[in-house]
Amino acid sequence: MKKIIMAVSLACLMTSCGIYKTYTRPTVETDGLYGKVYAADTVSFGNLIWSEVFTDPHLQELIQTGLDNNTDLRIAYLKITAAQASLRSAKLSYLPSFDLTPSGSVSSFDGAKASKSYDLPLTASWELDIFGKLTNAKKQELAALEQSEAYRQAVQSQLVANIANAYYTLLMLDSQLEISRQTLKNWEENIRVTRALKDAGQTNQAAVAQAEANKLGVEASVNDLQLQIREVENTLCSLLATTPQNIERGKLEGQSFSDQLEIGIPLQLLSNRPDVMQAEASLKQAFYYTNEARSYF
Repeated sequence: MKKIIMAVSLACLMTSCGIYKTYTRPTVETDGLYGKVYAADTVSFGNLIWSEVFTDPHLQELIQTGLDNNTDLRIAYLKITAAQASLRSAKLSYLPSFDLTPSGSVSSFDGAKASKSYDLPLTASWELDIFGKLTNAKKQELAALEQSEAYRQAVQSQLVANIANAYYTLLMLDSQLEISRQTLKNWEENIRVTRALKDAGQTNQAAVAQAEANKLGVEASVNDLQLQIREVENTLCSLLATTPQNIERGKLEGQSFSDQLEIGIPLQLLSNRPDVMQAEASLKQAFYYTNEARSYF
């Protein structure tokens, strides 16, 4: 009988070895996929932080304000905090747990002196991680933390991109408005000259009317551009979680970017995407959840 118990125990331990497997990323054969790769090709634009990409001080201030005030980003940070707490709880599962439930009672019969009784039961339990249930639960929570961090990065990246897009749209509209106003002044001068030519008998009223019509068209364009600027400013204020206001900004001509932005290897650039990292963390979490479920058998 003793030999049977030992054999069964040995078989269980051998079976449980598969439950301790660690998640490994599936290998992808990339030899020769991108030709000859140089050291400079490993430098990826996706590894740069936003302050290195957007050097305009006005834009940097707007992005920082958006990161400080954005509600979705705060929720993402709270999810990370919750995942960290769950991970700490999973790590504490390796330690013994104690349960103390004190109780007391007072009784008296027929006017006699009351008797008091106390009970202080203390129980302790300690689960040995023989089949890897606690280990897989801990790794599952670690994967959940990675998933929360990837979600936070995705929210932040989208917010920075939206703020930068709105900011550069404002600069573009400002440049168009400046050109339209200068064009409007040119048409006003053109109308003055055309009227003078008409008075001198060198042109007719149709030419004056045509010049005035062109001027009115430019005026309508100026009004439309001013409306678009106000709408973009309101959109940007919504991203910043501030009240609608005028946005301080620079000039489109004053913007400067690095002339050498390395894209890197496409596969590495793809691996930097937060949604890809989030999907892989979800796969890793499911892997350890399956291992934990097997350990219950």
